[in-house]
Amino acid sequence: MGKMYTTLIEIQHDLKSGTVTVKDLVNTYLANIKQYAHLNAYNEVFEEEAIAQANSLDLRLQSNETTGRLAGMVIAIKDNICYKGHEVTASSKILHGFKSIFSSTVVERLLAEDAIIIGRCNCDEFAMGGANENSYYGPVKNMADESRVPGGSSGGSAVAVQAGMCHAAIGTDTGGSIRQPASFCGVVGLKPTYGRVSRHGIIAYASSFDQPGPITRSVEDAALILEVIAGADDYDSTASRKPVERYSAVKINTDQKRKIAYIKEVFDSEGLDAEVKQTLLAAIEQLKADGHTVEPVSFEYLDYVVPTYYILTMAEASSNLARYDGVHYGYRSANATDLTSTYKRSRSEGFGTEVKRRIMLGTFVLSAGYYDAYYAKAQKVRRLIKERTDEILKRYDFILTPTAPEPAFKIGRTDIDPVVTYLEDIFTVQASLAGVPAISLPVQNNSKNLPLGLQLVTKAFAEADLLNFATYFAGLRKS
Repeated sequence: MGKMYTTLIEIQHDLKSGTVTVKDLVNTYLANIKQYAHLNAYNEVFEEEAIAQANSLDLRLQSNETTGRLAGMVIAIKDNICYKGHEVTASSKILHGFKSIFSSTVVERLLAEDAIIIGRCNCDEFAMGGANENSYYGPVKNMADESRVPGGSSGGSAVAVQAGMCHAAIGTDTGGSIRQPASFCGVVGLKPTYGRVSRHGIIAYASSFDQPGPITRSVEDAALILEVIAGADDYDSTASRKPVERYSAVKINTDQKRKIAYIKEVFDSEGLDAEVKQTLLAAIEQLKADGHTVEPVSFEYLDYVVPTYYILTMAEASSNLARYDGVHYGYRSANATDLTSTYKRSRSEGFGTEVKRRIMLGTFVLSAGYYDAYYAKAQKVRRLIKERTDEILKRYDFILTPTAPEPAFKIGRTDIDPVVTYLEDIFTVQASLAGVPAISLPVQNNSKNLPLGLQLVTKAFAEADLLNFATYFAGLRKS
């Protein structure tokens, strides 16, 4: 493995001094991709294209031409993000071989700032899962322990960054799909406020939750990438028109003392790993010692966040995935004989087990006779969760929790009981239901050398404050 850069600033410094070229960087990542191919992080690598882009960028740098803010950043995208002329499958058989006819807004904004996209990363099929085991292309393995999952659904993106197969990656987060794999793989994962980043060109799972965001080795790079990809978009009516702040202009004010809440029910949560609990307690004591106010708050809806989240997302998934019918595009069963059998066989053969489970459950909770009992009630509980979260964040600057209740677990566990895996989302779905931003930060490894992460949550559209404090907090943990 070549030199592992932590920030783009370091890369751009070496590019300017001539100690490295963009082609050198690309070749290093390509070598690492080949070395760690068994981790199964990539569904496709754009090798020739990445080298051609690197050569072009090197010529511009040598000519002292103006380059974009992401010049020198080699980035991977999750395989549910459209890139014109490239295959996009959401790691599903039903989209195998499908090439996108347009690029997502996120991709267009990255390319406009001279980022090089090196490939598309494996993920849980249609972003449905917390282990990256629900993929048509097979499970992704965690570099920290190859017998363990990397988290999901953006597991391939997290492992690609973890193993130095790219500098940064873009994932999507519906209920923790950036933050949980970031925690399991020891990297930084940011879920922006809902509507901060355009969803145009992102294959939908649950439209009122989905948000693209960065997975990086540093908070500084997460801030810069967010600054590039955020903002209004005429192609997405849910994208906010609020001005994009200079997230990359990080100003750490160590004199400013903050109010931080931690949820007392977290400590009583069933299944909370002892070392994760100890890591949280140590962080609380460290923040207190540095002069911050850290207090327990009650969040009485903790036991309701996971069922509420799954009822709503499964309902939205059953609607969003209705378009994959074997007629318009993608996989069509060779055994179909008429229109009805085309629908039935194509969807039965094209979708994996977990996706079919969620479509069926989503259709059930939306059906006549059950809509009020499940979907309508879940929407009411979502409102209560949002109001309570907003209430806490009016009194406190941040909420601090573990990102996940345990470190990365063994591959194969999801086959035994999928509900156990759903509970992995217990700490991440609160921010998703409330639509507020959250970041997972790597803090330390446990006694088995598995990465552990902590999560900071803050008010809607307060990413600048979140990123500033996260930079300080990451430094505090290292000191």
